[in-house]
Amino acid sequence: MDFSPAWYLRNRHVQTLWGKLVRKLPPAPTRLERWDTPDGDFIELHRIAGRPGSPRLLLLHGLEGTIRSHYAQGLLHEANRRGWGADLLIFRSCGGEMNRARRFYHSGETSDLAFVLDRLVAAEPERDIVAGGVSLGGNVLLKYLGERGDGVPLQLRAAAAVSVPFDLARSSLRIQQGFARLYQWHFMRSLRRKAGSKLEQFPDIAPPEVLARARTMYDFDNVITAPLHGFADADDYYRRSSSLGWLHGIRRPTLLLSAADDPFLPSDVFDRVRETAARNDYLTLHLPARGGHAGFIAADGRRLRYFAEKHVCDFLAAHVGPHTQEKTA
Repeated sequence: MDFSPAWYLRNRHVQTLWGKLVRKLPPAPTRLERWDTPDGDFIELHRIAGRPGSPRLLLLHGLEGTIRSHYAQGLLHEANRRGWGADLLIFRSCGGEMNRARRFYHSGETSDLAFVLDRLVAAEPERDIVAGGVSLGGNVLLKYLGERGDGVPLQLRAAAAVSVPFDLARSSLRIQQGFARLYQWHFMRSLRRKAGSKLEQFPDIAPPEVLARARTMYDFDNVITAPLHGFADADDYYRRSSSLGWLHGIRRPTLLLSAADDPFLPSDVFDRVRETAARNDYLTLHLPARGGHAGFIAADGRRLRYFAEKHVCDFLAAHVGPHTQEKTA
């Protein structure tokens, strides 16, 4: 399926910002559940039951995402329209209450995803599961699939990752340049506030003045993310967590949907993604020239069409039982 942006939304930053600033969706019909984790903490899931026999879509959001994130709402609505069950995993510290443990979430943290998948399988072992991740959530999903390989639960039939920052080091540098600094400012405002709350719980994590001096994503990852999660520094964190290094190990049909003009990555990173995908038959790379970051907004006449959510669900539907493959007019 080809993607062509609406003629008046061809700019990559307009594509990136449109969903957040302009698109209006009613809240998807989810119910909130809190699950205790094995380490004494908790996670939140926003859940849709779906029709009996339908697949269940497990979604992972991006950096500082929430249930209100436009791409999460769009995918939840699309799953609900198809009669699927769905679960949006809210990463630790991104829900309605600060998590309890001496940690947050990060781009390479896969244990909560594994915990949720195992619990879903145990609850409904006969139900097909598909997974989707956007941006940071896509990186987490791809890393999980790559590090587990054939050890992924059999019930997980297929996956899709949208606008993934495949190379975290290069992404960290790219977001410091030009207009992309606006995105960095947005993330840093939220992350510094959240880290300040975590310092109130655990004052020894880092001196407040060190946090106050963090002005870039690299700074923040170097003084907070890396040491808090067992990495030597930001470079070590990026090297070990970037999904690009795990793509070769994926053993489930997986869609990689990114735009070549994604403002969060330099375009040459996609050359490496393309080379890796060409050597792994489980990977399907769709790399249109335009689309921004988690944008992919097209038009049918005057009506806007949000390409990514339908394309993702069409791909996933093709890899589950025939009872779930419905016409999507």
